[in-house]
Parts: sequence; structure tokens; C-alpha cells
Amino acid sequence: MQRGTRQPSRGDSEVFEILGEPLRGVETLLDVPLFDIGQTHVTAMTLVTVGFVFVATLWVSRVIRAAVRRAFKLRDVDPRTVGVVNNLINYIVLLAGMGVALDTIGLDLGALFAAGAVFAVGIGLALQNVVQNFVSGVLLLVERSIKPLDIVEVDGEVLRVERIGIRSTVALSRSGEFFLIPNNDLVQNRVKNLTFESTDVIRAEAVVGVSYESDMKQVHDVLLRVARAAHEKDTGEDARVYLTEFGDSSVNWLVTAWTHDPWESPDFTSRLYQSIWDALAEAGITIAFPQLDVHFDADGPSAAAP
Repeated sequence: MQRGTRQPSRGDSEVFEILGEPLRGVETLLDVPLFDIGQTHVTAMTLVTVGFVFVATLWVSRVIRAAVRRAFKLRDVDPRTVGVVNNLINYIVLLAGMGVALDTIGLDLGALFAAGAVFAVGIGLALQNVVQNFVSGVLLLVERSIKPLDIVEVDGEVLRVERIGIRSTVALSRSGEFFLIPNNDLVQNRVKNLTFESTDVIRAEAVVGVSYESDMKQVHDVLLRVARAAHEKDTGEDARVYLTEFGDSSVNWLVTAWTHDPWESPDFTSRLYQSIWDALAEAGITIAFPQLDVHFDADGPSAAAP
């Protein structure tokens, strides 16, 4: 049994005709020119389109900023930095939406952009360093090569990163001093990250010289015992002892041990040196120090007679 297709009835046609008249009236009303901008007739429909563009722009800006907040929250980014980035995104999206709206009205954006390009070049030159630091800050936040609480070495100074801002990074030294480091310096210059990729172990080194009269095997065994006692477990590394040099006054050794806390490594190294001193003294091994022997030649020429 086949189901037949329903044909529009006369009643349906009358309904369409009744509804069509108001719709055609609204369409005609919306197409009435209100004023002219250049060669463009601005109608009510044009204004409605512009309003729609603004509403869509606000919605897009809100969605993007919400996504940025979620992404930065997962990376533990400072809330002040998140606020600055969100404001910049909001301004950029609003400017883009305004450009679309003005183009819809009929304004010649080409001439406006040409005039603004001159000012943009001047502003760009004046704010070159600011822009570089801003871009570098965004790169640091995205790449996460340096994060808050990381221990870094910059220009020979060991610092702990407190927060990464849009223009600069705030870091704390072991002496309690705060450093404001331009983000561009962290991106372009060589920086040693002691806690990169969650690696929180660092090797401490102690150099000691013993006299040439010492038993070198005994020295090795004593130093290795000290290194293993100071060495922190679960670091994935081993404590080691190396004979490094036959010096002028001593045989030099390098003692290495690993610690979990790069920030407190000076304290760890100090304890390592203290343990070496105690162990060598207990074993009767002399820690050598530079000495200068002066020999007088008894057979040398005598002083000239007056």
C-alpha cells in the first residue's frame, strides 16, 4: 500500500498569503535607505547586521578568554598574567569585529589602515623592547620551558622563579634578593634550568687534595665511603670519586654526590666537605696545602768587599 503525498490545500495557501504580507512589509521596511556613506546605502537591515556582528564579536571574545583561562589554570600561571592576556585578547577581537562592522556599513578601511600604518610603525619602533618581552613571555607560558618554582642559573646566579609576567620574570636569589629579568633575556640567552622536566636532583662536588705520602687506595676508599653516606637515595645516580690531578703540592680528588634539592645544594655541599674533613682526620690522612721551600746556597758568591 503506497502512502500518498499531501498536496497543499486552499486553506494552506490562504495562510501563506496572510503571513506573507506582513513579512514582505517588514522586508520592505528594512530595505529603506536611511542615509548614505560614500557609495553605500545604509538601511535598517545594515544596522541590524552591524548589531549582529558586535554581538557575535562579544561572544567569540568571551569563548576565547574562557579557553585561555582554563589553559593557563592547568599551567599554574599567575592570575595577574592571565588577566593581562585576557584583556589583550578582548581588545584584539573587538578591533577585528569593529573592522568587519565598519566594512559592512561601507567605510573605506583601506585608507584608514594606510593612515594608521604610519602611526603603527612609529609606535612599533618605540615599543620594540616591550613587544619582544611580551612575545617572549607568551612563549615561556606556552612552552613551559621555565615555570614558577623552577631553579635556574642566569649569568652565574642561581635563582628561583617566583612568577612569570607579561614583560618580565620575578626571581629570588639565595641571598633573598628579588630580580626582575626581562622575558626576552630568558628566551634569547643561555639559561640553565636545574629543575627542567621535573628533574629535581643536582650533583654536588667537593675537591680535596692530599699529600703525596698518602696511601691513594685508602684515600679513595675513605672518600667513597663519605660520598655514599652523604648521597641521597632514589636520585637515579651514584656517588663517585675521581682522582683528577697530580698538583704541585697535592694529589687532587673530586668527590660527587647527588641531592634532591637544588635550592639547598650549598648547604648539602658544606656538609659533604665537613664529612670529608672528619673522615680524613680520623684515617690519619693529611690534607695538603701549598708550601714554599727556600734553600740558601752556602757556596754562592760572597758579598763584595766595600
